Amino acid sequence: MAEVHHFAYGAINPVLAFILSFLGSLLSLVLAARARDSKRWRRARWLFLSALALGGTGIWLMHFMAMLGFDLPAALITYDLWATAASFVIAVLIVAVGLFAAIFTTPSAIKIAIGGIVTGIGVASMHYTGMSALHLAGTISFDPTIVLASFIIAIVASTVALWFAAIIRGAGATVAAALLMAVAVCSMHYTGMSAVQVELNPDLPPVAGMGAFELLAPIAVLACIMISALAYATVGFTVRQENAQEEAMLQRAREMYESAAMVPADTGRHK
Repeated sequence: MAEVHHFAYGAINPVLAFILSFLGSLLSLVLAARARDSKRWRRARWLFLSALALGGTGIWLMHFMAMLGFDLPAALITYDLWATAASFVIAVLIVAVGLFAAIFTTPSAIKIAIGGIVTGIGVASMHYTGMSALHLAGTISFDPTIVLASFIIAIVASTVALWFAAIIRGAGATVAAALLMAVAVCSMHYTGMSAVQVELNPDLPPVAGMGAFELLAPIAVLACIMISALAYATVGFTVRQENAQEEAMLQRAREMYESAAMVPADTGRHK
């Protein structure tokens, strides 16, 4: 078996991965709260944005930022672009399924549990789909016991995430929940990575694909775009909502003033 390094660049990858997971979880919880306060297609729109935040940023971007720290000193590692993209689609869609199952109608413990199981299996599947994007001169295998543990962690983490998304309110509780979700997601990732076993075969031809540093720039750009866009959607909604409330209050004040101003005139005419 080949020597495997999961922290090839020290703490930078796990720290950045945790930050991405926290930001994605935080945005997802805020957007889920927007969904709970909305109806029909607006609720569906907020839930999809919440799935994009959690699945795309909190899980997928975290996964590949952490993956960039995976290294084999004795072999070159490259990444298949299509398998990488497929894992992104899986992450967003499966989280969306869980969120819609748990929140689109009235939340219940059964709905959250079912959504958590489906989402957890999907998240773990995304992880191993992302692992299938690795190309190297050898064979990758997994310890089945650790793989099972990673699936269990993913299901528990997904169920807790959906429960938070369905009930959490308040800034302090939302931040605490996002931190707990980030810990759970990162734990699932590194548990799954600890199951990796690599057997090299020097007779295989050179591997094709993109190198880790070739992926770093597009992943960083994608992270900035997604986080900025989702944050803008969240803040923009709050500003528009506050403006609408202020306008409604001003309109009511104008109506009350006009009604009060008309009273003396009407009274005088009657006299």
